[in-house]
Amino acid sequence: MNLKHSFPALCVLGFSIAVSPTLSSAADAGKPIRALLVTGGCCHDYTHQKTILTEGISARANVTWTIVHEGDGGTAHRVGIYEKPDWSKGFDVVVHDECNADVKDKDFVENILKPHREGLPAVNLHCTMHCYRVSFDDYKGWFEFTGIDTRQHGAQLPIAITFVEPAHAITKGFENWTTIKEELYKALQVWDTVTPLAHGAQGNDKNLLVWLNNYHGTRVFSTTLGHNNETVGDARYLDLVTRGLLWSVNKLDAEHLKTVK
Repeated sequence: MNLKHSFPALCVLGFSIAVSPTLSSAADAGKPIRALLVTGGCCHDYTHQKTILTEGISARANVTWTIVHEGDGGTAHRVGIYEKPDWSKGFDVVVHDECNADVKDKDFVENILKPHREGLPAVNLHCTMHCYRVSFDDYKGWFEFTGIDTRQHGAQLPIAITFVEPAHAITKGFENWTTIKEELYKALQVWDTVTPLAHGAQGNDKNLLVWLNNYHGTRVFSTTLGHNNETVGDARYLDLVTRGLLWSVNKLDAEHLKTVK
């Protein structure tokens, strides 16, 4: 599918998408973007990363946060807010930064996906792409939402980042860099609704690292980068995720970007 021809209506920042009620009413001029961060689960220092991430983004853009942090230490936690039928009400964007690979409930996952399918923008970080991976057939909808099917990663080694869309509004001005030791997720399948922004390489192992997904007309920004605190706190990472978040709500412009002091 060619993204630039799959939707009529608005074509900005290199991405063609229909204007949804969520995007058009996300925030009036001068009002903060209301973001929900859902975090917690296995294998990461979410206690510190939630602070690094939210404070870093709010230093770069006018974003206010509600944080839901649950389930550290396991892979089968059902995040409580997702049990509510109107869990996304009042938010302009959801940042998914959870790691719950072994949740086995199709209706539960469908309740997460429903508001996104109906127009709620999203940012997906790191282990979010490894959630609900117990069955591809049962949870294909989650992979469709993230844009990739990934089940594993390699050893922690530096990742060489190459931006493949340097003119895109999100990545414009970014220079390629090499991270500290990080996890490179292996993409088994990439949906044709995806626009790659950057690849990562560890030696000869090269995989999709940063991308956009057109999810039923909803803007979704994702990156598998961000295992370690030092990476999450890297100014380049925070710049990238902030720009991705602003792009998702169609507010990536000088009015909404702050100068970091």
